[in-house]
Amino acid sequence: MHISISRVDYSSSQQAHELTSLLNDYAQDPMGGNAALSAQALEDLCPQLALLDHAHSFICYVDNKPAGFINCFEGFSTFKAQKLLNIHDVYIDATYRGLGISKKLLKQAEQLAKELKCCKITLEVLAGNTIAQQAYSQFGFEAGSNALSPTYFWQKTLN
Repeated sequence: MHISISRVDYSSSQQAHELTSLLNDYAQDPMGGNAALSAQALEDLCPQLALLDHAHSFICYVDNKPAGFINCFEGFSTFKAQKLLNIHDVYIDATYRGLGISKKLLKQAEQLAKELKCCKITLEVLAGNTIAQQAYSQFGFEAGSNALSPTYFWQKTLN
């Protein structure tokens, strides 16, 4: 079994197809919301990502088949006055879970964050996704909190 990771070239039709296919699978997973992405979102994703110089995606391949991905975006920590890297999506196809792919993708994100001179890596995880929480914890992530309360990810949809 050969496992490799490739940085996504958003202008590559093959990699764009692989990324959007994996992302759509993730969206249909219970941890992704149980709903397929719209055809418009799938069509627009890679061209829009290509316009963002702070967007970074990697696909993991097992025997040359796309098995998982990670999408990261550069951000900024106002408390540290330095760049940070936010992991926005991590997904491993069910067929390939248990092979250490998430760890390999997280290592890739960490390497990128170091190259970019980021002060930290952030991510959000659903409270009920204990498997992902365990993986993140084993990789050195800690739940964000202060002395008063834990941190939650909230959103307000605009369109």
